[in-house]
Amino acid sequence: MFEAVVFDMDGVIFDTEKLYRRFYMEEGKKRGIPDDIMTKACERIAGGTKFDNKPRFEAIVGRGIEYLEFRDRVMENFESFVLKNGVEIKEGVIETLEYLKEHNIKTALATSTMEERAKRYLASRDMNKYFDKIIYGDMVEHSKPDPDIYLKACAAVNVEPARAIAVEDSINGIVSAGRAGMYPVMVIDLIQPNETTAQYAKQVYDNIKSICELI
Repeated sequence: MFEAVVFDMDGVIFDTEKLYRRFYMEEGKKRGIPDDIMTKACERIAGGTKFDNKPRFEAIVGRGIEYLEFRDRVMENFESFVLKNGVEIKEGVIETLEYLKEHNIKTALATSTMEERAKRYLASRDMNKYFDKIIYGDMVEHSKPDPDIYLKACAAVNVEPARAIAVEDSINGIVSAGRAGMYPVMVIDLIQPNETTAQYAKQVYDNIKSICELI
C-alpha cells in the first residue's frame, strides 16, 4: 500500500515543458545549432537546475556557448509568454489530485524550478491546496538525477521512500526517484522512454490518471 505520491511540476502538473522546448529550440536556431543537437540537449537538462545543467548543456552543444547566458534569453521569452497566457494544467491532473485526497494519500511536489518562479505558477492556478509539502530546486544541493529532492520530499511528508510513488516525465527525474528508493512512474510528455527509464521506471503511462490504479 502506498502512502504518498510525489509529483514533478513541469511536464507533469503544468504543460510547460513544451514551452521550454519551444523557446530553447528557437534560441538554438538563432545561433545556428542543429535541431537534433538542441533536442538532445533539451532532453539531457530536463528536470535539472540551471547550475547542474550548465556542464550538461555545454558538453552537448559546444560552440563556445555559455549556458547561463543562453538560458537567460530563453527564459525572457518563456516568462513573457507565461505573463501573457498563463500556465496550463495538464489533462487529468486535478482529477488525480482530488482522488488522492479522497483516499487520504499524502501528496508532495518535488520540482527543480526555483522557489520564486514555482510559487508564482502554483498560485496563479490555485494549486498549492493540493500538496501537503512542496520542495523547490533551491532547497537541495544536488538536482535530479541525484536523489536529494525526492528524499527530502518523502521526509517532509514523513513517508518512507519505498511507500511513495514518484510521478515524472523526464529521464533525470525517473533516475532521481529510483535512486531515492521510490516507485517511479513515468507519464509521457515530450521525452520518450529509453534504456535508462526502463531500468528505473516501474510503470509508464500516457495519462496521469492511470496512477490512481496503483492506490
